[in-house]
Amino acid sequence: MVAALRSPDGASGLHVQAVLSGKLRPLISVPLVLEYESVLTRPEHLAVSGFTANEAVSIVRAFCKMGEPVHLAFRLRPQLRDPGDEFVFETAFHGRADVIVTFNTKDFHPAAEAFGIEIISPGESWRRIRGL
Repeated sequence: MVAALRSPDGASGLHVQAVLSGKLRPLISVPLVLEYESVLTRPEHLAVSGFTANEAVSIVRAFCKMGEPVHLAFRLRPQLRDPGDEFVFETAFHGRADVIVTFNTKDFHPAAEAFGIEIISPGESWRRIRGL
């Protein structure tokens, strides 16, 4: 989400556009949505994206409306170095995701591998979607 707002024409931006148009359906959870809102409204991200905090929150809400809600039955923490990444990881686990798409691939290993979740970059994901 951060990369999509900061660079809407990149692979992350294409993913968010595909979600907003109904072509992709992300997994979402309450803790993950709160993390998205918290991170995306940081001044440094708003300055680069040109969005106001309200606009960033509106994008997150639109993204969520297109998502598949996931109930987090229990916590898996701690698994990762960054506590903020735990929300992504737990949502993926409880939603039975095969893949997590992130630029932060190294921080999700080896935990993701142990749970059978592949970690790929937005560019690799977009190439797969396009069949390249």
